[in-house]
Amino acid sequence: MAPKKEFSGKIVAENRRARFDYYIEDTVEAGLMLTGTEVKALREGRATIKESYAAPEKDGIWLINANIPEYSAGNRENHEPKRPRKLLLHAKEIARLAQAVERKGYTLAPLKIYFNARGIAKLELGLALGKKAPDKRDTEKERDWQRQKGRLLRERG
Repeated sequence: MAPKKEFSGKIVAENRRARFDYYIEDTVEAGLMLTGTEVKALREGRATIKESYAAPEKDGIWLINANIPEYSAGNRENHEPKRPRKLLLHAKEIARLAQAVERKGYTLAPLKIYFNARGIAKLELGLALGKKAPDKRDTEKERDWQRQKGRLLRERG
């Protein structure tokens, strides 16, 4: 596994619910195949990936149900907001992710869409395993305890 890269971009959309619903085993940075008006709408900061997921197809991995609203200054050539978008990954990464989804029961959960330091739209994709209800309760308890611990430490100075 490669070392973590330093992040220095603008986050457009984030799926915070994914870390609550899933155990994120691994993350992958993928490019997005977008049209011009989609990039302009992303630069306006308008996108949601809350209910989206990625699925392997015969010709690659596709981002499904991600909503990038139409560009406000677009004309009749504007894009369809919820169209499937192809993810740009290396062939070895596609094979590894597709195998994990098919054989091991993993899910490909989009975590965030952002612009990297070069201004290129990227998607952080997580290889995720679903949590059961008791696991979600444990996560919530841990988060509440961390919040309470922070308050106590601030009060003590």
